[in-house]
Amino acid sequence: MKVAQSNSEKFIWDSTRPPPPAAAASQSKAAPKPMVMVWLILFISATYLVYTIKLLSSSHNTCEVDIFSARHFSLHKPSNETIPPPRNPTKQTLRFSNLGQKFPEKNRTGLEHIVFGIAASAKLWDKRKEYIKLWFKPEKRMKGTVWLDKPVKIHKNETKSLPQLRISGNTSHFAYKNKKGHHSAIRISRIVSETLRLGETENVRWFVMGDDDTVFVTDNLVRILNKYDHNQYYYIGSLSESHLQNIYFSYGMAYGGGGFAISYPLAKALDKMQDRCIQRYPGLYGSDDRMQACMAELGVPLTKELVYSWWMPIQYDVHGNLFGLLAAHPVTPLVSLHHLDVVEPIFPNVTQLQALQRLKIPMQLDSAGLMQQSICYDETNGWTMSVSWGFTVQIFRGVLSPREIEMPSRTFLNWYKRADYKAYAFNTRSVMRNPCQKPIVFYLSRARMESNTNKTVSEYVQHRVPNPECKWKMADPADVDRVEVYKKPDPHLWDRCFQVDRDDESYDKIS
Repeated sequence: MKVAQSNSEKFIWDSTRPPPPAAAASQSKAAPKPMVMVWLILFISATYLVYTIKLLSSSHNTCEVDIFSARHFSLHKPSNETIPPPRNPTKQTLRFSNLGQKFPEKNRTGLEHIVFGIAASAKLWDKRKEYIKLWFKPEKRMKGTVWLDKPVKIHKNETKSLPQLRISGNTSHFAYKNKKGHHSAIRISRIVSETLRLGETENVRWFVMGDDDTVFVTDNLVRILNKYDHNQYYYIGSLSESHLQNIYFSYGMAYGGGGFAISYPLAKALDKMQDRCIQRYPGLYGSDDRMQACMAELGVPLTKELVYSWWMPIQYDVHGNLFGLLAAHPVTPLVSLHHLDVVEPIFPNVTQLQALQRLKIPMQLDSAGLMQQSICYDETNGWTMSVSWGFTVQIFRGVLSPREIEMPSRTFLNWYKRADYKAYAFNTRSVMRNPCQKPIVFYLSRARMESNTNKTVSEYVQHRVPNPECKWKMADPADVDRVEVYKKPDPHLWDRCFQVDRDDESYDKIS
């Protein structure tokens, strides 16, 4: 090996040295005539000169026309795309394109393109059917099926306000070996496949799975699904709010109760192999981890859509009072609410159903703005105010930073009923114990649309509870009885690009 390496190095080194006289003489004989070389050089120089002149003559419009356009892939753009305005030397706009895919208006996904598969049980049907009535609207061309374990009594006046009811297929031949779970998990895991097999798939793009104790904000669900190409394999859903839940099951699994979406082509692929897949996993606990196991076999990862302070939709693997979560909702659309029988009613002194019926009013007025948090300050009184539109207003004494107010306060316990601040997959803050630092809370009482201004007017009334006396010498927000919020609905809030205006500095357009 050493000899070979030495010879190789010697060859490379020798090849850089000038040839001996004999070799030089041999090369001179084979060299072309001088006149031919001169003409060749002149031809190359002339060609280069012509190309340079052409390039320079077109340099004035290089920002608008790409002369190397052959290097770019052809991308489809919406037909309603507008030409950007000319630059203003005194004011520049920085625009960031939407990271999701954009589709022409005629090709946008609507409610008529979605089929809902709802997992239900006969035992709880009389109570939970009322949750479904809140959001499922057949008159809006919604399609869906409720899958039950046993037949239930159907009232004539309910047929127009509920999806069709079906009995799940027999799953007794499937093995189930998890000692902590229930065999019904297999039945529920097959809902997407059974819904597909009904054959009512004309114009269907998405299958959305959810539980009967889930309320969907369907307009926001449509806004989310419009970001994705329904012709591709997509498995879109949410993690749990509980770290322990994610550890015990999977960080790559969509928790089914809060809802997950599967594109039509993926549903067809799942249907062809799901029963065989289920047989391979008798030891799994629930329906959603069986679904994720089959997705893994198909090679389809979970698409985590950032829609809440964690992921879409809301699983609510917590217990107790949801106030801290809903009052600190970030600037992202609310898609669903789950585990409604486990948590307290979202409004005080009413049942959960009554509370959701109240929430339905702002949901209809402005679904895109529902529970969006805004933070502002009253300089005169020295107050910090947080508005979760359509739900609550909080007034704090003193000036608190947005970083603190945007964190949910721990008014709830985790899924295992422990007061452990490290148990959540998002940032939280402790409930303020100083009586002067506790917020004065106002809950939504009513909302309406003001026709002459085209604005919503929502009223929030103080929730009066006994509080220790605050001895701070400053204006007391407890003297305020109600708060009115005026807001103009913006249904295209989530469709536009982010836009930041800069007055002092010059920024180029970023596309």
